[in-house]
Amino acid sequence: MAQQPAPAADDIDRDVCKLVHRFVQRLDVHVRRVAEDVGMTASQVVALRELSEPITARELAVRMACEASNATFVLDRLEAQELIERRPHPTDRRAKQIVLTPAGERARAGVLDRLGAHSPLAALADDKQEALRDLLRDLLADD
Repeated sequence: MAQQPAPAADDIDRDVCKLVHRFVQRLDVHVRRVAEDVGMTASQVVALRELSEPITARELAVRMACEASNATFVLDRLEAQELIERRPHPTDRRAKQIVLTPAGERARAGVLDRLGAHSPLAALADDKQEALRDLLRDLLADD
């Protein structure tokens, strides 16, 4: 039986790009379903996911991969729902820190539970999830 030639680098690159794109789409659908279940927007769900500690709106925008003005709009809505507070930054008097309220901590815990419950990553065993995370960290190490 003849061996198949190794795939060309261009083919691998194209395949990886397509697969990553499809996976990101699945993650997006998952986040949107969770958002619908909890009565929030997908951006609010992502913000809650990323608010693991007090951070500035600018830091949140980076984590959410959006413009600072978009993060501010999301934070305004979370503040109106009494899920976050803006507090003076302890070391930068020009900045505010975003801090979860007790209600925000409960909402975040619920969002994290729902995001984990039927995550597209759940199709992989724990060791494969860790390997994927490590590969992605390696690829993004210069960010």
